[in-house]
Amino acid sequence: MELTTISKREFLKNGGKIALGAAIGVAGMNATKIFADDTYPWPWTYAILDPDQARIIGHDLYWNDKDCSSGVFGALLTLLQKAVGAPWTNIPMEVVLYGRGGGASWGTLCGTLNGGAAMISLCVNKNDSTALINELWGYYMTESMPTQTANDFAVQGKYTVQKYNDPLVSNVSGSPLCHPSVSQWCFVAKKKTGDTERKERCSRIVGDIAAKTVEILNAYFNKTFVATFKDTDGVNGCLSCHGSSGQANVFTHMECSTCHPNPHTSGVIENMNKSTSEYKIMQNYPNPFSGSTTIQFSIPKEEKVQIEVYDMRGDVFATLIDYELYQPGTYSITYNGMDDEGKRLVPGVYFCRMIAGPYLGTIKMNIV
Repeated sequence: MELTTISKREFLKNGGKIALGAAIGVAGMNATKIFADDTYPWPWTYAILDPDQARIIGHDLYWNDKDCSSGVFGALLTLLQKAVGAPWTNIPMEVVLYGRGGGASWGTLCGTLNGGAAMISLCVNKNDSTALINELWGYYMTESMPTQTANDFAVQGKYTVQKYNDPLVSNVSGSPLCHPSVSQWCFVAKKKTGDTERKERCSRIVGDIAAKTVEILNAYFNKTFVATFKDTDGVNGCLSCHGSSGQANVFTHMECSTCHPNPHTSGVIENMNKSTSEYKIMQNYPNPFSGSTTIQFSIPKEEKVQIEVYDMRGDVFATLIDYELYQPGTYSITYNGMDDEGKRLVPGVYFCRMIAGPYLGTIKMNIV
């Protein structure tokens, strides 16, 4: 008998097939089916899903130790496993578990967006997926969340996991990042990150984003998707200098103020949690001032707000708020008397002007 030398790798590979084939043969099965090259070309098959089912599953997965990223991803995965089967049955939802808390609690990209974008990327080719992901992330930045639907589902007891059934305060994050989104909400709602209400807020947003991801994918595969996302005026303004037509050292869809706070404000812009029926900018206090001063303003409905400081000749020195979206309420901002370049203004008379919707109001300030 001729002896043949084979490598350890070949032995293990072929020996494993023989052993398993023998075992399958005993059971009356065809081993060739087990070792057939079952490949699933990308993008993977998608089936039209129910957004409300995704909303409920996502919310409940959050509370079942899947958190935000795997909550959104797992909601769609669960439905696709039932509707399509393989290859969706071959991937664990925990593959994006790292995205929780903005990436293992680093507060970067919101986990819900991480999970939603991962699912879009599995279903849609690279070129088309960009518009869909932009739509999802833009929705997160501009929608007041938790949405009314998310709050209604809780009040009506539609979630399987019910930790808190009352309506929650909603806010517009203005950013796809976890840190500003959560921190702003905690500030407005007067809650701590460890409170049940904050966790329930995130679980409802998991449902919101899971449902929105389904709506976007359904529209895409039904050939009815129309992109509505557009960069804000603030982003376009920044990119006019820093984009491809200028210095070409920045590419972003986020407001620059998310990472680069205005040098002339100190602290955060505080929501005074007071309802109002009028547009108004109130006299700063103290006035005159030498160090810093506080300015309050109010809006009766959601508006983009601009607040600028200028002198008697009309020259603008500082933009405190640059057409940023605010919810109805009364706000307080601390101004430290500096211009947009971080230089302290010389003593004198200045004006602070607020523009919001149909309103234009001005106060007089004295720097001493």
